[in-house]
Amino acid sequence: MRKPVAGIMFVCSCLLFQKVFSQNISVGVKGGISIPNLRSGGSNPVSSGYQSGLGPNFALFGEYGISNLFSLELGLEYSAQGGKKHGKQALTVTPDIAALFYPNPAPQYLWTNFDADAKFNYLMVPVLAKFGFDLGDHSPLRVYISAGPFASFLLSANTKTSGTSNVYADEAETIPLLTQPAAFDTTADIKDQLKSFNWGVEVNIGIVYSFDQHRIFLEGGGNYGFIPVQKHAEDGQNNAGAATIRIGYAYTFGSSGGRSGRAARGVKSPKVYN
Repeated sequence: MRKPVAGIMFVCSCLLFQKVFSQNISVGVKGGISIPNLRSGGSNPVSSGYQSGLGPNFALFGEYGISNLFSLELGLEYSAQGGKKHGKQALTVTPDIAALFYPNPAPQYLWTNFDADAKFNYLMVPVLAKFGFDLGDHSPLRVYISAGPFASFLLSANTKTSGTSNVYADEAETIPLLTQPAAFDTTADIKDQLKSFNWGVEVNIGIVYSFDQHRIFLEGGGNYGFIPVQKHAEDGQNNAGAATIRIGYAYTFGSSGGRSGRAARGVKSPKVYN
């Protein structure tokens, strides 16, 4: 007799736990633009002088509400990183190039003028802690801030260059090395020159509009990787990061998951909002 009763109690407990737990779970999607940049971490001119560009950013996420103020979000995010560099460029002097200067000493860098666009694509896995509050007791609007670490994995990395220029042995461009200007119109896959893994921090701030079990939101924020992206120090030391602007939609599971459902019943169960 005890076994059937214990089995029934176990099943009921599981169903109750699933019902309560599901009412604190949301899933959603968000997307927008990424404004990436490559921050130079040293004095190497090869990696300095990059400016911001534009790229896509979108994410799938799940969120678990701990209380009316706090929640946790786990995401899977595609992030465009990189930067642009125009005009004067420093080039690394490789051993093969240095040999051409023998018996004279080779310069530390070569100098030229062209445009370069570096595009890196990462798959990021952020884990964010969120704090938010309603803008009034019965307001459908809510504001929040979220922050936390991420791990990222390099999907692809390419550089595209364009322009025509001579190559100089000095930064002042007074010692040309070519008899005539050369074209720098190339596209190169440089994934093998970059580290495949990075980690860092992501921060967002946003505003949400809620109705029933649905939420739409607008958020702005950014991410920053702590590990320099280059494998070799002679190629420079840049940290990748990006500002982001995104819109999104989320759905909360459970019949009383939305604001309207709880308000009608007078229930004050934990809310899951961005």
